[in-house]
This record gives sequence, structure tokens and C-alpha cells, in this order.
Amino acid sequence: MIQYNPKDWLTFIFRFHESDTFRQLMPMMALIGAYAGGIAYLEIEYWKLADSSHVKNLSLIHTTVGFVLSLLLAYRTNTAYDRWWEGRKAWGALVNNSRNLSIKLSAYLTDESDRDFFKKIIPTYAAVLSKHLMNEDVSKMLFDGLDLEIDHHEHHPNQIAQRIFQKANELYTSGKITGDQLFIIHEELKSFTDVCGVCERIKNTPIPYSYSAFIKKFIFFYVMTLPFGFVFSLGYYVIPVVVFIFYVLASLELIAEEIEDPFGTDTNDLPTPKMAANIKKHVEELL
Repeated sequence: MIQYNPKDWLTFIFRFHESDTFRQLMPMMALIGAYAGGIAYLEIEYWKLADSSHVKNLSLIHTTVGFVLSLLLAYRTNTAYDRWWEGRKAWGALVNNSRNLSIKLSAYLTDESDRDFFKKIIPTYAAVLSKHLMNEDVSKMLFDGLDLEIDHHEHHPNQIAQRIFQKANELYTSGKITGDQLFIIHEELKSFTDVCGVCERIKNTPIPYSYSAFIKKFIFFYVMTLPFGFVFSLGYYVIPVVVFIFYVLASLELIAEEIEDPFGTDTNDLPTPKMAANIKKHVEELL
């Protein structure tokens, strides 16, 4: 995830980051510009349609359709950002619940081996969940001092959560914590799986295919017909105008595509490995 100063306008305007949509769309923008120039030449120089009122009236259709397209893209972008923000809230809850659980256990537990166990397994859950959401293998992770055997054919976060619950139950049955104390930490224990469920729902439920495909087709045909309606009012200036309109519309769709799945290695994805590292740091301080 990019760290930046939101008040630095000059950097935003004149710097093109590798993830900037301008770089990604550059080849397509060149093709659109060539296409618009060809249409302008044919209508003005070859077909000589400058006096055709039917062709000129096409701009009215674009004005009406453009309003509908803007509403669709606004909804698309808002929906994608809601998914990104929901993922961030879920990981924020994981950070807070890991801290709360550590604070409570630091007060309850007197046995150093029990404290060491939770000091290592709580951050392990966050690290495993991060890799699970990125579809990365956890076989190379080191579980220092933990008696953990990860079955790679099963759900990895569930295996860690199960071991945490088992340890909590062992503490209760052995009398190291009371029933009231077990009840107090129950919400934090349960929240780990709740957070995993929220993240998996976001990860595994993309925007419906028909909706996404329709918007892409809508943008394509809208831009392809723009030169026909505006060439007589703009002349050859229709080339940069059409290219700019395509850049704006296509960029909104590209941004929505990237942020609707916030768990990955893209520039704008959530920094889950960094958040997992922060959980490890805080838990070790508390326990």
C-alpha cells in the first residue's frame, strides 16, 4: 500500500506511479486517439457530412447516455470502496482483539510457558490469515516453540483458531483460569474466526460478472461513438477530447477492479503483512 501526503498536489499531478491508470491505459489511449482521428478525417474530408443534421444530433444522445453511465460508475466505485473499507475494518478489529486478549491473559496467567504460548500463537493467527487471503503457502512459516502441525489440505486459520480454543479450555480444566475469566475472553477468541469469515466473504464474492461486463461494454461503445457526434463541433480537437473521456471512464473502472479485492499484492491493497507484524510487536510487549 502506498504511503503518501494527501496535501501534496504537485506530486499527484506530475508524478506517474507504476500503478497509475495513465500508464496502464497508454496503449489503449493511443489506439482510441488514432480511431478518433480516422473518424474525423472520414467525416470532414472524405464523406463531407458537415451539413448532415442527423449526424450532428448524435451529441444529444451522448449527453443523455453519459449521465446514465456516470451514475453506474459512481455506484461501481462506491461499492468497490465499501469492500476495501470493510476489509480494513475487519483487520482493525483483529488488531484490537489481539491486544485485548493479550492484556487479559497477561493479568490471568502466571505460568511463563502459558504466556509464551499465547505470545507466539496470537501473532501466528494474523500471519497465517494474511497468507491465506493472498493464497500463499504457509509451509515455510516458522512456529518457534509451538507444537503446531499445519495440514495443508485443510483451512489454515481454522487450525490455528482451534488450537487457541483448545489451549484456553486446557487452562480452564486445569484450574489456571476460572469460568468467569474464560467467559470474559470468549468474545476475543470468537472474533478471530469472525474476522476470517468477513475477509473470506469479500475475497470470494466478486462483483457479479454480468454487471462488470456490462459496464465495460457500455464504456467501450460510448467512447467508440463519441467522434461521430462531436467531430463537427470540435473538428480535429475531438481526438484529445475523446482520449481524455476514455481515460476518465476507464480509470474509474480500473480503480474499482483493484480495490474491490483488498487482499493481495497490488499497490492499493491492504498492508496485511505489516498489520500482522504490528500485532506480533504489540502482543510481545503485553505478554
